[in-house]
Amino acid sequence: MNATANITDADRLGSLLMAQRAAFLRDGAPSLAQRRADLAKFRATLIGHRNAIEDAINSDFGHRSRYETAITEVGGVAEGTKYLIRNLRRFMAPTRRHVALHMRMGTARVEYQPLGVVGVMSPWNYPVNLALMPVVTAIAAGNRVMLKPSEFTPVTNALLAKMLGEIFSEDQFAIVTGDAAVGAAFSALPFDHLIFTGSTAVGRSVMKAASDNLVPVTLELGGKSPVIVAKGHALGQAAASTAFGKLLNAGQTCIAPDYALVHENDVESFVGAYGQKVASFYADGPTSEHYTSIINERHHARLEGLIEDARAKGARIIEVGNRPAEASRRPNTLSPTVVLGVTDDMRIAHEEIFGPVLPIFPYRDVEEAIVYVNARPRPLALYYFGADEEDRRKVLSRTTSGNVTINGTIMHIAQDDLPFGGVGSSGMGAYHGIEGFRTLSHAKGIYVQGRWNLSNLLRAPFRQPIDTILNLMLR
Repeated sequence: MNATANITDADRLGSLLMAQRAAFLRDGAPSLAQRRADLAKFRATLIGHRNAIEDAINSDFGHRSRYETAITEVGGVAEGTKYLIRNLRRFMAPTRRHVALHMRMGTARVEYQPLGVVGVMSPWNYPVNLALMPVVTAIAAGNRVMLKPSEFTPVTNALLAKMLGEIFSEDQFAIVTGDAAVGAAFSALPFDHLIFTGSTAVGRSVMKAASDNLVPVTLELGGKSPVIVAKGHALGQAAASTAFGKLLNAGQTCIAPDYALVHENDVESFVGAYGQKVASFYADGPTSEHYTSIINERHHARLEGLIEDARAKGARIIEVGNRPAEASRRPNTLSPTVVLGVTDDMRIAHEEIFGPVLPIFPYRDVEEAIVYVNARPRPLALYYFGADEEDRRKVLSRTTSGNVTINGTIMHIAQDDLPFGGVGSSGMGAYHGIEGFRTLSHAKGIYVQGRWNLSNLLRAPFRQPIDTILNLMLR
């Protein structure tokens, strides 16, 4: 078996898609048993390659915490696959639907059938999880899949091609490798559905390319996800959870807290508590075994540029945790940093940070915090810390975001039964949970007309009973 193709031209991409579509039309929708078997062998292969995955991602990043990889990449996908296996019968089952009174002798149902061939474009920041969770969801829905991962993680990509090539034929699953030009050609293919995870700017280009073939898209795009800390709330818990979410994968997480809104009376206390938690998480500072590097020199330079732009315009820059100056000892490593006094003319106020840098904005009341969030594009995630039910309800009902975690960060993505996706500038559509299965399925409505059916009276030539039926319909 061979599940990889080193693509250099659009014609080869098209022929690969045609081969998968021909195989889908030839074999039809796989059975429940076949889908479960495919998911089970995928899960076993993933777990069996845990150490190799840790090595590969560590190589691509320069330094990636092995525990972060085991938890977020291998563990996250393994749990998500187990969830699909356990719930697949329920997901696939037809659902009965209501029949209008005058057609009551008939029956109506919805059956969920595979779309055909699904394209997946995945990013570099979680090169296994964000590539393979859409893939296994598509397989669970009975589809064939073509995957285009980021060119920034070549070692991981080669490993995925090798391990999945051992269990899937190329006409069921294929990895397409190549640069941005190949990615552009990939997004223009006439898939039956396309899932893209990445930046908003690239997402616009992907959606535009897909629209030429009327390909439906699911876009997971990120954005500036806020943390709102209620006045007087237990700063230890809020600081610890914010530090966890911000520094996981060195902040290179689409749902990482981008900035924090803290009551003006609590800002200094929060900064102190945040610094203490960072120090306790990473005893050896930014050279800790469990602290991850920035993916490459270009992204590291971009983050330093955000900090220097803020500093030059009057912001207060605070490196926190143990021995922050030692970050320079490890390539492309940035120490955890807090930024205070951010103004609207600073780049850091508008650009998604995607790194271990936390701007903190003071607010006077929860209304002001809500207004601040709503004045910006809708985020992929929102986090609220506070015990007051009224304020919590205000935040939930008056802000719109992809998902929310209350009194924590990140953990909503680990709930396999919840949909995951953005809204507005942070994306469209969702996968995970039954929503993911249905996104990658066609919901076919079927009406079976009964032998005796009053709808026959709706045909010409119209007779007296039609007035009675119309009165029932229109009253």
